[in-house]
Amino acid sequence: MDPSRLILRARIIRSLRRFFEEEGFIEVSTPLLVSTLAPEPHIEAFSVEDRFLITSPELNLKRLLAEGFTRIFQLGPVFRRGERGRYHLPEFTLLEWYRAEATYEDLMDDCERLFSFILKELGLSKLIYQGQEIDISRPFLRLTVAEAFESLAGRPLGSSIDLERFYQDLAEVIEPALPRHRPVFLYDYPAPAAALARLKSTEPVAERVELYVGGLELANGFSELTDPEEQARRFREDLKKRQALGAKIYPWPETFLKALETMPPAAGMALGVDRLVMLFTDASSIDEVVPFIPEET
Repeated sequence: MDPSRLILRARIIRSLRRFFEEEGFIEVSTPLLVSTLAPEPHIEAFSVEDRFLITSPELNLKRLLAEGFTRIFQLGPVFRRGERGRYHLPEFTLLEWYRAEATYEDLMDDCERLFSFILKELGLSKLIYQGQEIDISRPFLRLTVAEAFESLAGRPLGSSIDLERFYQDLAEVIEPALPRHRPVFLYDYPAPAAALARLKSTEPVAERVELYVGGLELANGFSELTDPEEQARRFREDLKKRQALGAKIYPWPETFLKALETMPPAAGMALGVDRLVMLFTDASSIDEVVPFIPEET
């Protein structure tokens, strides 16, 4: 790794903390070893004896919202088995923040202000990634998933969603065609593609948003689902998918579901810090922005 990138990484992480502290958020540290996880069909956890390394701190952060915290964030390592590639590591750094009485629109506003803040903190007048200057002035471009399929895939999304094909089209057709000269929010996902997100009251889509900058998928957020019965139903559907895939079945997240009974309306976002560092240090691979890669440890 280029030492200058490691120095910039430290400055970026420092600026992330400063931004959220100035916004009135409290930094918290939830356990890295947990007894259960959300049963997401395609995310696999590392087992440590009878527990699991977190794939995200999401469930425990939402429990803190239920306890009365209103603005919280966690910045630290998470672990996902089988993830390795140009943009993926099995251990990576994740920033998650949650706001009570907020929606995914508030998260988009957070992201826009955060990018301006980081640029200023680093003393940069502009952002250039892989030869492309990126205009980070507000507002960022916003496209619904349906609009993206119409304009970039040349076909309507349709009302009957095959999730496997949806994610394949998203990765192979939509994401490569997204503009790279401006950040893009892709939002309003099909309901089956957002198991932890609230559904819109006016349309059969979920209030989920993803942020893409310079071709990098950086962040994923929701207006949070707070109905414990509906969440349990969706978890059961995801468990069936895991069973069909032959994946490990995690213990039922009863404590989390109980906490949803008192959780306020909220929104939460997860941002990949290593990819963010890639963007601001003009790195083409995630290996260039971490001190050690897995193969060397």
